[in-house]
Amino acid sequence: MSLRVRVLVAMVATLLVFGREGLAQTATQVVRFQVNAINQVAVSGSPAPLVINSATAGGAPTSVTGTGTSYAVTTNETNQKITASIDQALPSGITLEVSLVAPSGASSAGAVPLSTSGADVVTGISISSASSLPITYRLSATPAVEMSAPATRVVTFTIVSGS
Repeated sequence: MSLRVRVLVAMVATLLVFGREGLAQTATQVVRFQVNAINQVAVSGSPAPLVINSATAGGAPTSVTGTGTSYAVTTNETNQKITASIDQALPSGITLEVSLVAPSGASSAGAVPLSTSGADVVTGISISSASSLPITYRLSATPAVEMSAPATRVVTFTIVSGS
């Protein structure tokens, strides 16, 4: 094959491979995006009724604990905390405490007495997504307490800035 034919074949092959790109048209677009602060807490399960029905002679009524509930938390921020409060005050002589297991890297405050003011139960939550974290309730009463009818309180968990 002559040099001229080889050059012509190479040119045709180049046009077949790259020729289409020479005819291509492009367009561009600007896409704006952002991810806002995300701070979510949710509870699951329903605690069994806490019933104090015994005491050791000469001592206070025996405290009872309840488990079987859990919570989940998601945050894309640093230094968040979870607070807990109840919707109305407890009768005199009754203490209701809550304890939450902290997600990795955070700290649990342990058993915290609940009141109508938010109390820190988990602190130092940073960029976290965790679920099925156990919640434990503990009910205590002094010997002076006698309640013949059950009572309820709504517990509210809130995730807020830890500062």
